Amino acid sequence: MGRSTVAFATRLTRAKKHPILRYAKRSEGSAERFHLVGEGTGEMVYPLKKCYLYGPIDSRRYGRSLGINLSPCAYKLCSFNCVYCHYGRTETVAADHVPYEGDLPTMEEVLVAVEVTLRSPEELDVVTFSGNGEPTKHPRFPEIVDGVVALRDRFRPKAKVVLLSNATGLVREEVRRSLSKIDLPVLKLDAGTPKTFLAINRPDSSVRFDDIVAALSQVERFYVQTVFIDGKPSNTTEEELSAYIQILAKLRPQEAHIYSIERPVPDKGIARVSPERLEEIAARIGAEAGVRAIAYYTGKGR
Repeated sequence: MGRSTVAFATRLTRAKKHPILRYAKRSEGSAERFHLVGEGTGEMVYPLKKCYLYGPIDSRRYGRSLGINLSPCAYKLCSFNCVYCHYGRTETVAADHVPYEGDLPTMEEVLVAVEVTLRSPEELDVVTFSGNGEPTKHPRFPEIVDGVVALRDRFRPKAKVVLLSNATGLVREEVRRSLSKIDLPVLKLDAGTPKTFLAINRPDSSVRFDDIVAALSQVERFYVQTVFIDGKPSNTTEEELSAYIQILAKLRPQEAHIYSIERPVPDKGIARVSPERLEEIAARIGAEAGVRAIAYYTGKGR
């Protein structure tokens, strides 16, 4: 048995014994298939991810997606407390995650679990940084990206690496640099004005809307993701849409991915934007900002 095989067997044994990760093993011919099993508990709108890896799940945008959760599993820690978050209200709103590092998965834990899955027969199209909170706030996010990309290149070269982020971590230069290594860096922008940003995203007090826009302007290649909502608050008024489109025209993202709420949300004062209205907004973004916009909703093919 070669040295690399011994090392992998050691990491696999450690991963299978981990108290958070569990693998359900079934026989497929002569090969063993390992499937990640997540556990959800708590009184959330949707339960938090209880593993630092979850899925693969079927994503309407990306296909079969293996999720990486760099946030705590026992409680919700995020730099935002969005009114529409299907994981419920954020228990600990914080822009700095260093004080909570003991509750975060370590780089070794994440990379061991990713390697186990990528070396298994599990079918997947993308590996996605997402999870219970903001992935770029993990203190070792750039190094974890390097490790995941290296594992992808070695074991699943056809798979894409995706980041779903609220962009608050981009204030760190090393995080911005790491985005160039990610195939699909998808960054949140839910507002065109500071007032609506505060009403919808309800960030940590240290987070400023203008700082996020400035950080986005320093990223060479990225995709914008926007959740449109009606009710109180709303980001579909004429004033808000005009300001939002003006920002997109300056940022020039690769695409804008827009959608509305289709899952349970913690704030009952907001309402879903219809598919027809989403398509109208997408067309307007294309015409006025010169940015291709794609509306996503149930019933629309990929």
